Amino acid sequence: MRPRTLLALLLVVPLVDALFLIVVATRLGWPATVALVVLTAVLGMLLLRAEGRATLARIQRKLARGAPPTDELLDGGLLIAAGAFLLTPGLVTDAVGFLLALPLSRVPIRMALKKYVVVPYIERETDGFLSGNVYIGGFPNDGEGGFTMGGGGFPGGGPDGGPDGFSGDGDDGGVAGDADSGGASADEDVVDVDFTVEEEDQKGTD
Repeated sequence: MRPRTLLALLLVVPLVDALFLIVVATRLGWPATVALVVLTAVLGMLLLRAEGRATLARIQRKLARGAPPTDELLDGGLLIAAGAFLLTPGLVTDAVGFLLALPLSRVPIRMALKKYVVVPYIERETDGFLSGNVYIGGFPNDGEGGFTMGGGGFPGGGPDGGPDGFSGDGDDGGVAGDADSGGASADEDVVDVDFTVEEEDQKGTD
């Protein structure tokens, strides 16, 4: 939420609450209105106490099982906000506090908050680590180079057409040359060395 939006809400909510109190006071009278505000605050605080204990018990049970209490932590934050609204004098703020405190209305608010606020924020801060949408290797935004997780090596193939950037001919992966293509093989090198040694031995005996 932007700071301007938050500031606007902080200014609009008390104004609406004061106007609503004036309307209720003209119908019920000021003593009845004050008693109603105090009664809603007391009932709200009792509800918050019960919900806080239940939320804390759920957190302890999840931690004992080794599960992360993400929903329960969000519930705790919503209950803290509900307490702030209930402590603020006014009927509109008390109504908002009851919406955040009651389980039937708090669960949809928590789901919407998690989907549209918490998850996008974590995705933005971790560069997609939460959902697994992460670039793993290679060079980003490169059309030809870079390694991918699909088949390994270069996506477009190497200069010899192999999937890893090397020639696919032969079991040696293109390291040793082919006799027909002009490259000297390992067997020919061994034969040349033996032939040279034999010639040296014959000259020595002569």
